[in-house]
Amino acid sequence: MTDKTFTPRVFSGIKPSGGLTLGNYLGAIKRFVGMQGQMETIYCVVDMHAITVWQDPKELANMTREVAAGYLAAGLDPAQSILFNQSQVSAHAELGWIFNCVARVGWMNRMTQFKDKAGSNAEKVSLGLYAYPALMAADILLYHATHVPVGEDQKQHVELTRDIANKFNHDFKTDFFPQTEPVIDGPATRIMNLRDGTKKMSKSGESDMERINMTDDADKIAKKFRKAKTDPEPLPETVEGLSDRPEARNLVEIYAALSDATPEAVIADYAGAQWGKFKPALADLAVAKLAPISDEMARLMADPAEIDRILGEGAAKARTIAEPILRDTYDIMGMLRS
Repeated sequence: MTDKTFTPRVFSGIKPSGGLTLGNYLGAIKRFVGMQGQMETIYCVVDMHAITVWQDPKELANMTREVAAGYLAAGLDPAQSILFNQSQVSAHAELGWIFNCVARVGWMNRMTQFKDKAGSNAEKVSLGLYAYPALMAADILLYHATHVPVGEDQKQHVELTRDIANKFNHDFKTDFFPQTEPVIDGPATRIMNLRDGTKKMSKSGESDMERINMTDDADKIAKKFRKAKTDPEPLPETVEGLSDRPEARNLVEIYAALSDATPEAVIADYAGAQWGKFKPALADLAVAKLAPISDEMARLMADPAEIDRILGEGAAKARTIAEPILRDTYDIMGMLRS
């Protein structure tokens, strides 16, 4: 087996379920946009992952368009990046099945996200929910992606992707699939709940006040940050002083991510400040950064045909990369195709 050089290429995706939050923006979309121009960038709305649990068909279509609108409103340029929804490129499902046959059951049993999502009801969830990490590996390796920007909670799936690539390469004595690197950097790669700093901000949380929706208008954004839970202590003199203060740490990290600064720089500016000073400043910053995105999303969602056109053109571009890689995969395995 010889060393092979792969074209530097980014792949990542967001599942269309429940609407976009600030966590999706800061933890994913903002980073995706920032990687444009550095190398080839391919971004996906992973609607096939969404159906591991039942979805209302009309709502799924709407959520798929909303995620695409979020990408576009945040600055993703279809002329620089490929943007599409997963189900338009059937090679994802085909390579996903191949990887179901490469991956080992023991590997899947170690996936913590399945345990978290299935809970005590594991016998009744869909097989897709159990096996979806193999499809995620296919999403990445179908494009020979070398870099995947992910949150810390998805790092295990990129490690599984590397295991699958290694096993395929070893079994077929080839160097066909790359060793993809997770890209986990910057402040606020994991955004927490505005009412409980120990819980991740979620689309499905009980109260709308615990999250910032990317469709929230300026008034809602400001209100939610001004009412975000804090503790009675002022901001500390150093970042280390936030270690056992989850709500304080979360708000500082959000401020840092929105302002393209470090938490250390934010603390330097606000050391000793009371929340009556910091939270209004954070609210103003968030409105300045997020309200234009919300407005642009609303404009885009008013023209679903244009979103569909962009996704369709992106899918055509994606297929030009994916189909030769899938064909070569079949050839390596000795599977006969016309």
